[in-house]
Amino acid sequence: TLAIIAAVLVATVLVSAAMKPGTFRVQRTRIIHAGARQIVPLIEDFHAWRAWSPYEKLDPAMKKALSGAAKGKGAVYAWEGNARAGAGRMEIIDASSWQVTIKLDFIKPFEGHNVAEFTLEPKSGSTNVTWTMYGPSSFLTNVVTTFFSMDRLVGRDFETGLANLKTIAET
Repeated sequence: TLAIIAAVLVATVLVSAAMKPGTFRVQRTRIIHAGARQIVPLIEDFHAWRAWSPYEKLDPAMKKALSGAAKGKGAVYAWEGNARAGAGRMEIIDASSWQVTIKLDFIKPFEGHNVAEFTLEPKSGSTNVTWTMYGPSSFLTNVVTTFFSMDRLVGRDFETGLANLKTIAET
C-alpha cells in the first residue's frame, strides 16, 4: 500500500512538472523618486551593485572578477562563491537611458542561461523600475518548482534589491 501511494505521489509530481511551461518569468516593480539619470548608472556599472544588490551579501568571501567595458554594453561580472552564491557570469548586452539588458549565465549550483532586464519608465518626477528575469525552464527545474515557488524565492530578492536601489537613488 505504501509503495502504491509513493508511486502515485511521484507520478503526480512528474506529470505536474511535465505540464508546466518550458519558460519562466519573475518580475518586480518599484517606484523610485528619482530620474532615470540617477538610476541607470547604478545598474549599468557592476561596481555599483555592491551597494544595492542582495546577491552581494550571500557570501562575504565571494570571488568577483569585473572585465570588459567599465560600464554599459560589454561590462562583465563573474563570481564564484559558497553554496548559496554559486558561480556564474553576467554581461550587459544592451544599455540605454531606459533599459539595461543582461545575459545571465549560472554555472553552479545548477547550470542556467537567462536574461535579466531593468526597465525604467518615467512617471512625473519619479521612475517605475522593473527588474525582470526570464529564460528556459528545464524539466528538473519544473520538478523543483512543484515544491518551491521560483517567483516567491527570486521575487523576494528582487524586492530587496529594488528597495536598496530606491534608498541609494533617492539620497
